[in-house]
Amino acid sequence: MSVHDQAAAAVKLAMAADGALVGLALAYIAVRSIFIFKANSSALHKINDAPSLRVSDLRSVISSSSESNVNSDQSDDGGKLVIIRGTVEAKSAVEGNWKSLRANILSAHESAEKGVILQRTQTCIYNEWRGFFGWTGDLRSIFPRYWKEQDSSSLRMVPFVIVEAGRWPQPEYVNVNMDSSRHPLPLVTVYHHLQPVNATPLTFLQALFGHPYPVGVLDEEKILPLGKDITAVGVCSSKDGILEIKSCKDLPYFLSDMTKDQMLVDLAFKTKVLLWSGVVLGLFAVGVLGYAAVRNWNRWKERRHQRQVQQQNASASNEADSQISADEETGDVPDGQLCVICLMRRRRSAFVPCGHLVCCQRCALSVERDLAPKCPVCRQTIRCSVMIYDS
Repeated sequence: MSVHDQAAAAVKLAMAADGALVGLALAYIAVRSIFIFKANSSALHKINDAPSLRVSDLRSVISSSSESNVNSDQSDDGGKLVIIRGTVEAKSAVEGNWKSLRANILSAHESAEKGVILQRTQTCIYNEWRGFFGWTGDLRSIFPRYWKEQDSSSLRMVPFVIVEAGRWPQPEYVNVNMDSSRHPLPLVTVYHHLQPVNATPLTFLQALFGHPYPVGVLDEEKILPLGKDITAVGVCSSKDGILEIKSCKDLPYFLSDMTKDQMLVDLAFKTKVLLWSGVVLGLFAVGVLGYAAVRNWNRWKERRHQRQVQQQNASASNEADSQISADEETGDVPDGQLCVICLMRRRRSAFVPCGHLVCCQRCALSVERDLAPKCPVCRQTIRCSVMIYDS
């Protein structure tokens, strides 16, 4: 199936039932937008209410929060939601024991940059060309003529902490707990290289028949470098006297380059976009579904009326056929008096208003039942036929 056939089939499917599928799709998107809007609005309030602290002030806030929970007989939820702005440092650099003599950091293979998180990605880039033997059968061909298909990716990390910038030695630090975190990381690209793939006879055949073929391999290395200023948004707690922060699943941020004010502006903008998109798409969905419902209701009533008319016509036709069978003349009929349609029976019916007497009663009735009945001789629109009896 060609791309044009697939596109035509997609359009027909989308417009099925007068756009009911389109209305349902718009309604689904609108509902999802509203749910995401609620989640972002809740995250916006949480981040707005969360205190923005320095690392040196964090311990006192966590201690006072724990004491207030004990005094109010509330169960400890594991920490307090805070926002910390600091600098990335390897944990081995601030431990203050014999382990700190051995640096526990990662080094990029190609650029030798130092960091605590290293992500290596190898991506095979494919191209596509419409061959001489027809259109390609992939819907992706309607998009740009190349796309990326990820082949392999590896992520390594070592324990790291957040320290207060500009202070050394560091009296306080916060361990970063990356367990169960699905949030994007503020990584920095330190290596980016595209290696072309040499063409082969197989590549020529793939291009000739319109199949995708590899054109290059993209190698990338991204790291979270030492000394990078980041913002951590999460639940902070104290375990054995050591501060630790972990991600909160209800928030869209964990480690970010943005400050608290930038996060609030970004979330406020996304919240407004989601709200208005949900409202607009919801109104469109209601309009499309309402139009589809009215159109299908009218079609159903029209079909029901047509069935009733057909049943009435069928009963009338049976009665007329029985009457015609009784009135039909048997025997030989002169050629000049034969029906011009069937050439078997005598001319008995004249059409109104033209008055042409050219058909038998059976054929005249069949002409009358047409959607646009016309005289077979003069092609004038007729209203009915009149039976003519010999005097």
